[in-house]
Amino acid sequence: THRASLPRNMIENTMFEEEPDVVDLAKDSTALEPDEVVYEPRSSRLLVRGLGENDLDDEEEDYESSARLLGMSFMNRSSTHNSSSSPYNRQAPPRLCSCPSARMLVVGVFILVLVASMAMALYFLPGCTFTKAGCGKANSSIPMEPSYPNSTNGELFPWNELRLPASVRPVNYDLSLTPNLTSMTFTGRTVINMTILHDTKRIVLHSSELIITKATFQVDKSVEVKVLEYKPWQQIAVSFLEDLKVGQVCVLTLDYAANLSHTYDGFYNSSYNDKTGAKRVLAATQFEPQAARKAFPCFDEPAFKATFLVRITREPGYITLSNMPQAKTTTLPSGLLEDEFEQTAVNMSTYLVAFIVANFTSITRNVSVYSVPEKKEHTHYALDTASTLLHFYNTFFHIDYPLRKLDLVAIPDFLAGAMENWGLITFRETSLLVGNQSSPLDKQLIANVVAHELAHQWFGNLVTMRWWNDLWLNEGFATYWQYTSLMTEFPQLDLDNVFLGVRFKAMAKDSLNSSHPVSVSSQVTTPEQVSEMFDSVTYEKGASLLLMLKTTLPDGQFRKGIIKYLDNYRGSNTVTEDLWNSLTQVGVESVSDMMRTWTLQNGFPLVTVSRKGGHVTLTQEPFLPTFLCVLLSLWHIPVTYVNDNCSSAPSCRQIFTLRNKTATLNVSDSVKWLKLNYMNTGFYIVHYGDEGWATLIDALKTDINTLTPHDRASLIHNIFALSRSVLGRVSFRQVLNLLDYTTNETETAPLTEALSQLSSVYRLLDKRQEQRLLARMKVYIWGHFGQLMDSQDWGEEESVSRQELRSVLLEMACSLGRQNCTDQATALYDQWTNSNQTKQIPGDLQQVVFSTAAQADLRWLSLMEAYSSTTYDSEKRKILQALASTQDPRSIVWILSTGLEGGIIQTQELPLVISTVSDGFAGHLLVWDFVKENWDRIIEKFPVGSYPIQSIIKSTTSQFSTQTHLEEVQGFFSSLKERGSQMRSVQESLETIRLNQLWMDRNLPTLRIWL
Repeated sequence: THRASLPRNMIENTMFEEEPDVVDLAKDSTALEPDEVVYEPRSSRLLVRGLGENDLDDEEEDYESSARLLGMSFMNRSSTHNSSSSPYNRQAPPRLCSCPSARMLVVGVFILVLVASMAMALYFLPGCTFTKAGCGKANSSIPMEPSYPNSTNGELFPWNELRLPASVRPVNYDLSLTPNLTSMTFTGRTVINMTILHDTKRIVLHSSELIITKATFQVDKSVEVKVLEYKPWQQIAVSFLEDLKVGQVCVLTLDYAANLSHTYDGFYNSSYNDKTGAKRVLAATQFEPQAARKAFPCFDEPAFKATFLVRITREPGYITLSNMPQAKTTTLPSGLLEDEFEQTAVNMSTYLVAFIVANFTSITRNVSVYSVPEKKEHTHYALDTASTLLHFYNTFFHIDYPLRKLDLVAIPDFLAGAMENWGLITFRETSLLVGNQSSPLDKQLIANVVAHELAHQWFGNLVTMRWWNDLWLNEGFATYWQYTSLMTEFPQLDLDNVFLGVRFKAMAKDSLNSSHPVSVSSQVTTPEQVSEMFDSVTYEKGASLLLMLKTTLPDGQFRKGIIKYLDNYRGSNTVTEDLWNSLTQVGVESVSDMMRTWTLQNGFPLVTVSRKGGHVTLTQEPFLPTFLCVLLSLWHIPVTYVNDNCSSAPSCRQIFTLRNKTATLNVSDSVKWLKLNYMNTGFYIVHYGDEGWATLIDALKTDINTLTPHDRASLIHNIFALSRSVLGRVSFRQVLNLLDYTTNETETAPLTEALSQLSSVYRLLDKRQEQRLLARMKVYIWGHFGQLMDSQDWGEEESVSRQELRSVLLEMACSLGRQNCTDQATALYDQWTNSNQTKQIPGDLQQVVFSTAAQADLRWLSLMEAYSSTTYDSEKRKILQALASTQDPRSIVWILSTGLEGGIIQTQELPLVISTVSDGFAGHLLVWDFVKENWDRIIEKFPVGSYPIQSIIKSTTSQFSTQTHLEEVQGFFSSLKERGSQMRSVQESLETIRLNQLWMDRNLPTLRIWL
């Protein structure tokens, strides 16, 4: 979501209807079968609340059938028949478009008939129950014995599902923890008060890497009990001879010991060097999505909300923080101090619990910001921003923030960009700390992250998705509100351009067959599958769909519906349909019918425009740039449009809902052209046909201001996407024809998009060593943008938009070796070093200056020294990126190895290092070899499926474009098996390479002519 590459999809680095038999622990559960009920993600069956299975209308039935038929991916993924004990199983997404051949269709029909026949035969077989020995006895009322795995002690474990049973509901946790920051271990006691929802002989909960030393259970009196553990599913259980009865209140007490985690999740240790160079240690937590179980035994699923009381024992030189204010401190006989925090005032999910043991300092207003003492002066901007945004959200949502305190904490060694723990939001230092003299662009990044995490206090914390397949209800909303709040409260930060770029990025991800629906109705169960939900589709497509919905509705309706949603479900868990129901309650009609077409299926539509006189025909189909579809899905598309009579003001916008495959608009014969998707608020791409594109291009060449900057950027984005399509819907000659108008362009959004797209093409050609073509492309770029590049000022610039444009222009100019640019950058760098870094480089120019300097050996060494000494986090990260941009092979090998080892370069920065090295010609093959050779070490530090792993795979493979590299990538990941072979990001990388290959095959010959 930001300019800097942060895990959890840039911010924390980032689902449709409720299945009728899914249990809500907070609601009535008397209709459920005892003990066997599991919280499950909704099935692909589309049920509307209030309708039975047979009450679906024809359109819904067609939609469901399409979802089922399109469930076969073009690449063979693991099916649900794989062993459930495998660490990594995946179902195919519910709508992946593929092109079955006629033979495949015939075979498919034959298999369906065969299966149906066998099912009917089995159904009508008289008196037969199939057992391991075959059909040996008559049917009886006794069900078959379920199969259970073995516990670590060899006994049968009393549960056989990854999801926990719904027979028990935790009410309150009493947590006591004693971390030892010398031995890097901790001990704990967890007391769980719970109620029995169904008669049961077992209690099953989560525990990972904890050694349970004692367990007691109390209903009437306390008794010691045996704890069974099944490590593959991170579960523990206690079994009973007699049923625990519905309504009983009981207490489970567990004593345990563990090591502080050496990765970035659970209760983990961290360190930093203070201003004297001394090493300081601390302990912090990161529990989302499924790591609370590494710190204390718990029911570690979002729907198991409870209250928490936390006690932490510490040495006198430290402070402790948790979700709630500190209630008291007790001196223990050992001389240690025990801090007790107030019990949480709200029920919350386990992944939102947090605690920290460190020697931080703070500044306070209505919120507090904590940091290491040396960086206290860098916390003021975050404090001002958080204070303003907290007031905005309280007012806008009509629900006040419910806790008595809110802390924002900068942690030196933190993988995620930030984490929204209720009342104790944790941040990477680069996501929270910024000097008062830092550039507006650096402050924009901090504001983005703070706004996102504060939005989570309502969307995610107060109202929480029931299961991770609906994660977009947390992350899509937080992403949407981060931009909305900042555009309202901090208009000078120019977030509308950033949000536009975010929507383009989401489309790039979602244009692949290997994408997934925003609301996933297929299996999301294993830790890896859950981790993979934190991606651009969940965050940025989710936010884009909310923007599209908001701009479609009458003024004020969206806000009313959101307030209703928060009010209806505060303190509870939700599914996507709950959101649509809330909007319906405030008078928004047919919202579910419309939005289900966007949230249940992956991908987005292509709208093609054709015109005959006053009749404009709109046709929709899946964009899908890789494979033709036999079975096409439909969207309810709110098509907005303007024409040459009125094209730039918001009042010019007209809207038409395209529900069918084709529809016709009637316009005046005098209308010369239409531009669809006004301001690019809709999540679709438009193809105008050869004549339509020519007319729009002529209009821009005649008067560049006939369209808004966002609409001009939208045209550039769309035409590049269409040229990349497998069908080649537009030629690259047409792309270049459109770009001809950019010689007169001065606005940030269209120029940024044009340069970004051209840079992608240039890097592909560079990796193919097309030297003559690269030289011609440089000439083309100089001809269109050289004058603008040379006219940029290298002094201070106040406008954020102008800073964004200047940094993009100069970074491209210097990276391509434009003499004027490299001379200016080198001069600024030398002034900075000669003044002992007192003569500041403007913040938006630091990246280009440092990266240019890093191409010379001596300056690279001086940059390395600066990296070790600087205390400004934003500056430090830019220096690191510059160091990684070197084209010297020895330096590349050193920086990759150092990033993996940790120490001089924190391991949390390895994905950034890998991404930067991958962009350069000298490093792109070295870094691919590095990843292959060190894969096992990499996944020790970053979990399989996590955002850092997604980033590493994408950056190291996305610029390959040959059959040799395709086979190499495919062979490597296939060999990994459970160590990552089935990740969605692997399928995305293979699909991207095929697209690159196709684009090259189609365009290389003609590019040599056109350029």
